[in-house]
Amino acid sequence: MTFSLYQASVPAFLRMFGNLSKILEKAEAYAEARKIDPAALLQARLAPDMFALPRQVQIASDTAKGAVARLAGIEIPRYADTEASFAELRERIAKTVAFIESVPAEQVDAGAGRTVTLKLAGKEVQFTGPSYLFHFALPNFHFHVAAVYLILRHNGLDVGKMDFLGRDLPPGATA
Repeated sequence: MTFSLYQASVPAFLRMFGNLSKILEKAEAYAEARKIDPAALLQARLAPDMFALPRQVQIASDTAKGAVARLAGIEIPRYADTEASFAELRERIAKTVAFIESVPAEQVDAGAGRTVTLKLAGKEVQFTGPSYLFHFALPNFHFHVAAVYLILRHNGLDVGKMDFLGRDLPPGATA
């Protein structure tokens, strides 16, 4: 069996977005139960120079939809980055998931032969499709999803490693 760019990316994006959505639901319920203004959690960050929680979700979304679109050779959907509530962030995730699921596997796999060009720190950087996915897009995506998890955990949300990884078995795993 050959391993494809689609298999290496789309299932991981979908699984992590499902987990992230559940974490955001849990955070919203936590704020309500503890009588915490949700804005306090939404504007939280781990360091003064890092983005707040909504921007972390937006970047994870942008990274995943951008990776799938670039590999598939199609236009990247643009979202307004105006989410200001847990519900709006979950809607953003759902919209991103719907886009990712709409792209055929064959189109993503065709990215193996594409060059992906990004502007990083003011310079154009060219990647092969696989290099872009494995060395830039996936690490960047996981970084921002982990940032959301860590911001919420730091602010008292009772989440653990299995909330991040997902409690259900991933495809291909057996118990």
